[in-house]
Amino acid sequence: MCLGIPGRLVERFEKHGARFGKIDFDGITKDVCLEYLPELEIGEYTIVHVGFAISQLDEKEAQETLDLMRSLGVLAEELDPAEAERLAALHAEEPSQS
Repeated sequence: MCLGIPGRLVERFEKHGARFGKIDFDGITKDVCLEYLPELEIGEYTIVHVGFAISQLDEKEAQETLDLMRSLGVLAEELDPAEAERLAALHAEEPSQS
């Protein structure tokens, strides 16, 4: 699965001549390209898709989306590769429903 996930910008920096930032996704931080949102400021929220900040959103909307993703169990799966592998192994062990 490949979802757009909300996160909060905690640091800005330049990498290979491009704007980047560290985005906090519910305690997990990742480096993200900010070229599509150069005006994004520290503390503001963005939707990140495949390593790019693609749209800005307010904190309330970001928290509601994170809460929903958490309740569906997709947040850890999207952000933590080890968790994704564990879940894939569990699904592989489930008997077929056919």
